[in-house]
Amino acid sequence: MTDSRVIMGIDPGTIVMGYGILRIRGGAPMVEALGVLQLDKYADPYLRLGKIFERVSGLISEYRPGELAIEAPFFGKNVQSMLKLGRAQGVAIAAALQHGVPVFEYAPLKIKMSITGNGNASKEQVAGMLQRFLHIPKENMLPQLDATDGLAAAVCHFFQSKSLGSEKKYTDWKDFIRRNPNRKL
Repeated sequence: MTDSRVIMGIDPGTIVMGYGILRIRGGAPMVEALGVLQLDKYADPYLRLGKIFERVSGLISEYRPGELAIEAPFFGKNVQSMLKLGRAQGVAIAAALQHGVPVFEYAPLKIKMSITGNGNASKEQVAGMLQRFLHIPKENMLPQLDATDGLAAAVCHFFQSKSLGSEKKYTDWKDFIRRNPNRKL
């Protein structure tokens, strides 16, 4: 479709990887898919990385995103946690690059700020704002907040990137609403 754009968002992790697929049609974002990859059943850390690569590749083949937005690792965790998270992120990025999908990385603070207006927002607040903004039915919300964190990365990228067919950029959801007054939350 010429008037459609797809953004894939990923919240990387070696225990749970969250993802969201956002379709932009006529400048309006809609959720195409929301999910998690549960990796705790695999004891081998390298097998987990292989599963991340396979799942990201499969999602790309299925939804054909033009962009991947991924959450950057944040500081403050122990070194081993950062190493594991960085590996998970690197494998997801490698899968995207193998399929020719450009990658955009966003800090957790930037993602939370663009979704809620508060860089210190909780995962629950981010999920609630996404549910209202994207009109996600309650029954479609997953209990794992990693899924909405992945979707939040995609929405953040939507706000930061050029809107389809225009040169304007959105800085956050309030800016999007201000420029699109007929869109209802």
